[in-house]
Amino acid sequence: MWFWYAIFSAVFASLVAIFGKMGLRGIDTTLATTVRAVIMAGFLLITSLSLKKFNDFSFSSFTGRDWIFIILSAVAGALSWLFYFSALKEGKTTSVATIDKLSIVFVIIFAALFLGEELGVKSLAGAFLIVAGALLIVLR
Repeated sequence: MWFWYAIFSAVFASLVAIFGKMGLRGIDTTLATTVRAVIMAGFLLITSLSLKKFNDFSFSSFTGRDWIFIILSAVAGALSWLFYFSALKEGKTTSVATIDKLSIVFVIIFAALFLGEELGVKSLAGAFLIVAGALLIVLR
């Protein structure tokens, strides 16, 4: 099932670029990103409530370590969105989205460094091809 979740994620992420570009005309990107985050939070809250995810919820069920990494992830995500939408407002949608997908290369590197995931020949070759593909698209 993870594969389909990843496909759906990619499809909806592509719509973020398209709808985001369409919605940024004449609007401050920081404000637009903040409004988007509030809407997302509301949507996720309604989804979690509908799926009864809060039935057994307790703040104490998260360890201090859990909270640290949830907060770091949230800050990293917010910074990513701020930079992404600033780039999207000024740049070409295909170029910005392509460069944004270079995050895959950083994930490969960071996963090896911080999570101990294997950095094999296939991973390195894939990362190289991603960078090469990004260059082909951006430097047309």
